[in-house]
Amino acid sequence: MIPLSRHTLSLLLLLGSLWGLSSCNSKEPTSTATEPPVSDTVSQSVESPDSDWVRLIPPIDCTLGEDCFTMLYVDRDPSSGEIDFGCGRQTYDGHKGTDFAISDEAIMEEGVAVLAAADGTVLRLRDGESDRRLTTAEDIAEVEEAGKECGNGMVIDHGDGWETQYCHLKQGSVAVEAGQQVQQGDVLGEVGLSGKTTFPHVHITVRNRGEVVDPFVGVSEETGCNVTRRPLWEDALEYEPTGILRAGFSSEQITLDRLWDGDYKDASLSGDIPLIFFWVHGYGLLEGDVEHFRLLDPQGNVITDYEQTAESSQKTWANGVGKRDTADRPILSGTWRGEYRLIRDGEVIAELDREIEVR
Repeated sequence: MIPLSRHTLSLLLLLGSLWGLSSCNSKEPTSTATEPPVSDTVSQSVESPDSDWVRLIPPIDCTLGEDCFTMLYVDRDPSSGEIDFGCGRQTYDGHKGTDFAISDEAIMEEGVAVLAAADGTVLRLRDGESDRRLTTAEDIAEVEEAGKECGNGMVIDHGDGWETQYCHLKQGSVAVEAGQQVQQGDVLGEVGLSGKTTFPHVHITVRNRGEVVDPFVGVSEETGCNVTRRPLWEDALEYEPTGILRAGFSSEQITLDRLWDGDYKDASLSGDIPLIFFWVHGYGLLEGDVEHFRLLDPQGNVITDYEQTAESSQKTWANGVGKRDTADRPILSGTWRGEYRLIRDGEVIAELDREIEVR
């Protein structure tokens, strides 16, 4: 029997609220909270926004779905429940913005620009808060007590009662000043980890005359998700409630901390490793989703063919399969291959293949 090493990890998302004159009333989400019902069919008509509404671009310099991801959306449930505009679970109770994430801190250190979503005037800003992923209740309480959940960021006035607010920028990266005029696409700073956050991202909140507006819906008195949408985005943004952040191989079982650090990026592995482990780090897993892993050795032999059904929904998760090096079944030199399929209601919704050389 070929040894199999696998595990499933989930992440408690403790995400950014706003600061100053526009607090967010953010609450701590958990991956085991009671989930709102999700409709089998979502009835949403999409219309053009009013001509006097602000028009926005994503506030991050990247390609969505490739090197950055729309991780969380505005909570459209006015009660203590949580639901995003697509009738999904990628939000949490009281979340008033949209979170555009990058995969890890190593990418953050390279620098990913935060962009002005529209022309306007910088009203106020903050810089100097440290970048760190909050991992304990004490860390979270410290940030909340200081009233600095947003971390480093700014508020921009776009006229006619429209404002945008940007949170969690990298310490020392803020590139504008209060009172400065900015044009759409101007660099405001860089994606960071300041404030109340556990993964690198920029949080943007849109307000009209002081009221939060979901940019995927537009100004509306309707709550919930089965509503007429008049999005504020200049170019349509796809609803991506589930996706893959990263995938690869390692010579050990992974941890979420090190995934967010940006570890496990080896282009090859040495021949004396104790374990070869194929892993996937994603977001938006739903109860009942099926993960299908296959691990193939350099001779094309299927070492592992494994399926696991998610017992609960997770805003982010990591999972993997592997093979230990043993005297009778050593890890062979050559090209190893990992294949992954995420299946929902019988349909493949995410898939990828990865290869690595063992020398």
